[in-house]
Amino acid sequence: MDSRKIALQETKTIAIGVGIGVGLMIGVFALLGKYDTSVLLGGITGGVLAVLHFFSLAVITTLAADRAEGGDVQSGVKLVQGSYPIRMLALAAALFLCARSGYFNVVALALPLAFVRPTITFAEFFRKKGD
Repeated sequence: MDSRKIALQETKTIAIGVGIGVGLMIGVFALLGKYDTSVLLGGITGGVLAVLHFFSLAVITTLAADRAEGGDVQSGVKLVQGSYPIRMLALAAALFLCARSGYFNVVALALPLAFVRPTITFAEFFRKKGD
């Protein structure tokens, strides 16, 4: 399968998992009586940021793998290592600006970032051999 298609397919899986996690999180806020519009906005925005962050990682990793297949392993390693601080700073800046605006519940904004890892684990558990 084309590496770009793999990155998009994996991002789609992450988006579904994060979406389910955000829905459950909003449900918990509602059950606790803490639900308001800021929770909804925070959950949606945090989910989008989490998926975009994963997508950027998938694209960078795909580019690095393509470089490594072409024989330029060092360039691929440098690309991944160099992109890490940029991705982290961009994510931190987006979270900071959103939190500072006052429109978003900070917990609901940050929590979707934690839904990516369990989604990956869950997806790997059900992945067929050879995929």
